[in-house]
Amino acid sequence: MKMVTAIIKPFKLDDVREALSEIGIQGITVTEVKGFGRQKGHTELYRGAEYVVDFLPKVKIEAAVSEDILDNVIDAITKAANTGKIGDGKIFVYSLEQTIRIRTGETGKEAL
Repeated sequence: MKMVTAIIKPFKLDDVREALSEIGIQGITVTEVKGFGRQKGHTELYRGAEYVVDFLPKVKIEAAVSEDILDNVIDAITKAANTGKIGDGKIFVYSLEQTIRIRTGETGKEAL
């Protein structure tokens, strides 16, 4: 089992959610986060004063998936979140030691 974490632009959330639903992902966790990568933020003008916005709003999506559909999940997120511009985001994949569904006590792949 793998944990897939994707950091994407907020306006791409619905596209990514739909793409994951189409390939059978039943549950995701979404968190609003702030950060920067190569963008290094940007400057904005407010009431005549210029200031630097270091941390840009992003959305973090997490999904626990079985290894047999991992490549499909990565492909779906990549295609749905891509704008072709800097700041599209990143995908991280972690190994999951164990998964347990609290309500039923199911473990492993059945708990997903």
